[in-house]
Amino acid sequence: MTTYENATAEGGRTRTHTWRPRPEPTPEILGMSGLDVLTAALKGTLPAASMMSTLGFRLTDVGEGFAVFEGDPGDHLLNPMGTVHGGFLATLLDSALGSAVMTRLPAGTAYTTVQLGVHMIRPVLADTPPLRCEGTALHVGRTTATAEARVVGTLDGKLYAHGTTTCAILRTT
Repeated sequence: MTTYENATAEGGRTRTHTWRPRPEPTPEILGMSGLDVLTAALKGTLPAASMMSTLGFRLTDVGEGFAVFEGDPGDHLLNPMGTVHGGFLATLLDSALGSAVMTRLPAGTAYTTVQLGVHMIRPVLADTPPLRCEGTALHVGRTTATAEARVVGTLDGKLYAHGTTTCAILRTT
């Protein structure tokens, strides 16, 4: 949850957000597949990643080999040129890409991004309507995985960015 308030007489604003801390890894959680973990986060049974409330995006759909996030641009994300910082799009893409891979991982397995390719097609402005990012796992093997994703406007359907990832697969048990 994020709220905005007028902050100072000089015209500043504040932005606060609330998140649930990550739970301790119980045997039940450690026994969940990646898809189970993300489904639980989508349903609210497990907390969402705290990064999402920090930047203003959320998981909206998940299934075998895919994950969908939506993000809200705003003036709190602007770079010095007055456009939304590319890091917002890169993080949105990285989240959808990695989560798509995660949906195909069995219990006791994790991943980490080792390569992220981002292509920004058009600028995102403070008043750009919400963006939708769909990630699809292309290959999930024993040691590596790849995925692709696209960021499109929820209202105009325009392509704003697309990207790919390579992930290392980590056996944790």
